[in-house]
Formats: sequence, structure tokens, C-alpha cells
Amino acid sequence: MIDLHTHSIFSDGELIPAELVQRAEHIGYSAIAITDHADISNLEWIIPKINKFCKWCHDLYKVRVLPGIELTHIPPKAIYDMASRARDLGAAVIVVHGETLVEPVAPGTNLAALKSDIDILAHPGPLSEKEAEMAARQGIFLEISTRKGHSLSNGHVAMMAKRFKANLVINTDTHSPENLVSDDYARKIAQGAGLNAGEVNTIFENARQIVENALGRLTKG
Repeated sequence: MIDLHTHSIFSDGELIPAELVQRAEHIGYSAIAITDHADISNLEWIIPKINKFCKWCHDLYKVRVLPGIELTHIPPKAIYDMASRARDLGAAVIVVHGETLVEPVAPGTNLAALKSDIDILAHPGPLSEKEAEMAARQGIFLEISTRKGHSLSNGHVAMMAKRFKANLVINTDTHSPENLVSDDYARKIAQGAGLNAGEVNTIFENARQIVENALGRLTKG
């Protein structure tokens, strides 16, 4: 399992990074990104701390740990600049908190995110045709979520991604230990969204591609 959307105590997660990584390794993860929630108030506080942790644990765990961030409830007109700032600070994986069905995310968030330098649009909710087409054109990955609530729109997201040839990735949006899932369970969630076995395999290959891209950024940095 590769999980590119998780949270620690640096935002609203329950676990310190070390326990999050230890638990992920225990259930067989090969890579994990720590993507705590951020806005302008804490962006420059979180990313350096996650970067420090990822460098510290590089030779201590089998699982590869990547520094990331989730830009959350950002006004759409501020997303582009904040994504650029996150990248400058060293975020190797940038996630934007999309227009999920279960939270009052500002309309226009999905489109603004898809015009920005990000990697994943998380739980994008009732994704429009324009958004799906833009995700495909921009090479931004759309998220299938294993998390309760956010997963309500998985079927729609999968359908739109297939229609417009956008790339999908599956993540847990982990906040607590029980949110972490096995590779097998993640595959079942993806199948439940209407994806066939080949399409599910492609999702897992997409995750590996994001990891490779992130490692490339870290090497250049």
C-alpha cells in the first residue's frame, strides 16, 4: 500500500509522525506521505517539521516517508500562491482538500486547485466535466478515498476520471490508527467505486509514479 494523504498531531491527526509511520510499516505500507492540514497560519511551521522528520527517519524504517501538505479550506483565489509557497518550502506531495460532499468547502476550490502546482485533488466530491478534463490535461491525480464520508462520491469520481482519462489514486486520509488500511482493503474500495481489476492496478501504479516524482523533487532540493 502507498498512502499519500495522512495526518499527524501537527494538524488534527491523533498520532505523532513516528507512530503513524510505525503503524503503516506494520501493516505493509511501502510509502506514506504526511500531509497535515495547512493554511497561511501554519504552512511555514508544519512543512519544515515534517521535512526534518522525513530526513531523520530515512534509514530507520523500511517504509519510504515523504513530506507533504494538505491545503485545507483555502479560499480559491489563494490556492495558487499557497501551493507555490508550499513547494518552495519543500513539500514533495501537495494535496488540496477538494469539494467533498460532507464539508462546506468553498465553491471553485476544485478548479483553483487544478490550475495550481499540486499533485492530488483529494475527495473532489461531485466533480464536473470541466474539472475532470482539466485534471487529465494538467496531470493532477484525483483521489478515491477510503475515509467514511469522503468516500460517498467515489463512484462519481471514478466514472468521470474514466470518461475524461484523468488519473486516479487511492488514499486513506488517515487521522487515527484505525483509518490505515491494507493493500487488499484499498483494492476492494476501488472496486466498489466501479473500477475493474486492471483499472485498480493502474491506480496503484499511479501512486508509485507520484512517489517517484516526489523523490525527484527531494533530490533536486
